[in-house]
Amino acid sequence: MNNKIFTLVPGIALSAAVTGAAVLLERGETALFGRAWLESLVLAILLGSLVRTVATVPAACEAGVRFSAKVVLELAVMLLGASVSAGAVVAHGLPLLGGIALSVVLAIAFSYAVGRLLRLPHEMAVLVACGNSICGNSAIAAVAPVIDAQGKDVASSIAFTAVLGVVVVLVLPLLDRVLGLTPLQYGIFAGMTVYAVPQVLAAAAPVSQASLHIGTLVKLVRVLMLGPVVLGLSVFRRDGVRRASLPLAQLVPWFIVGFLALMTLRSVDALPAAALEPAHVASGWLTSMSMAALGLGVDARAVLRAGGKVTATVVVSLVGLGAISWGLIALLGIR
Repeated sequence: MNNKIFTLVPGIALSAAVTGAAVLLERGETALFGRAWLESLVLAILLGSLVRTVATVPAACEAGVRFSAKVVLELAVMLLGASVSAGAVVAHGLPLLGGIALSVVLAIAFSYAVGRLLRLPHEMAVLVACGNSICGNSAIAAVAPVIDAQGKDVASSIAFTAVLGVVVVLVLPLLDRVLGLTPLQYGIFAGMTVYAVPQVLAAAAPVSQASLHIGTLVKLVRVLMLGPVVLGLSVFRRDGVRRASLPLAQLVPWFIVGFLALMTLRSVDALPAAALEPAHVASGWLTSMSMAALGLGVDARAVLRAGGKVTATVVVSLVGLGAISWGLIALLGIR
């Protein structure tokens, strides 16, 4: 047992070192530009892939890198549940909640269909669809182990959705002026179309506090969809056949059980307040570390070969998500 743990140390240390460099780069961005255009999670993948492409990752690191890309990732997803509270969202009305949930499902179906029409592999199409429709990098990270996605698919999905996410943050405030949206409408639209929570804040805050508040709440509902979506993906095979014969431990991945348990405890205020911030920080760090490990397993040249299809899928599915979001606002008569 000790020997097995010892074999993991070099790869874990390398993944942690790449993550540390990514965090420093993110802080450098903030110091220079006032905000981080690329989060440490994205930078970790890019740096890891750069190391893999221009240098040889020592064989002694391979086991630890694989461990960081899978087990560390699953632990990070579980801890994410401590940051999600269902009660904060329920108070804002069941029609809006149901509409957001339905919009996420429609967006996933549309994005997946677009990906398959553009001949993306099944796993890549699922990753892009969930990343676009739920919560970007976190959704991709959560879905990846459930569908047994390859590292290069995860890296490609995160890299391209992250880049498009930055573009959305820059463009969205301009749409507010063009479309003449009210603060409430804009907040819902931003919360529905922007990938990550920090990006929602960046896109909504320049418009108004009302937009910021409702945008954050809408985004939270999308994050809440992560558990049901990943659970659904774990229940059905690629061919749609239910895994009824599998043991419960295989039917429901342990980290999803942990995610739902922590979310429930958070929702009923059963988690100590002092534990919430450390859990959030640990989840973010472990996710970045797992992304660094994924990057260390990917040659950038292989990622670039799939770039055109992925980019087209992300762009078209993003437009579809915007249309679905606008349809929700119109259907509910939000002003």
